[in-house]
Amino acid sequence: MWTGRILSGLVILFLLMDGAIKVMPIQPVTDSLKELGYPTSDSFARLLGTIVLVGTALYAWPRTAVLGAILLTGLFGGAIASHLRLGDPLFSHTLFGVYLGMLMWGGLWFRDPALRALLPLKG
Repeated sequence: MWTGRILSGLVILFLLMDGAIKVMPIQPVTDSLKELGYPTSDSFARLLGTIVLVGTALYAWPRTAVLGAILLTGLFGGAIASHLRLGDPLFSHTLFGVYLGMLMWGGLWFRDPALRALLPLKG
């Protein structure tokens, strides 16, 4: 249980910071959106930040954690696709969403007995 809480806590802290810097768009956010080929308007950055924060809140709340994980997985998939399209470095940029997703789902698996029953590890 504690392993799951720690893994989930790390993911939640990272996503809270990521969402917060997008909600109050700073120059590095605008620059990264431009590099990725997305609109650089403050409203677009705020929309992305709000999506991240809502998904994170759903993930943090035990009753809606699976829904939050599913929504955030979609968000990570979009980030992965964006980096693939641009030919960014594989292990540092492109696969970062995979790493974050593994931590997120691993944390949820350790802290949710129903998910462990649904997806048991067989050895």
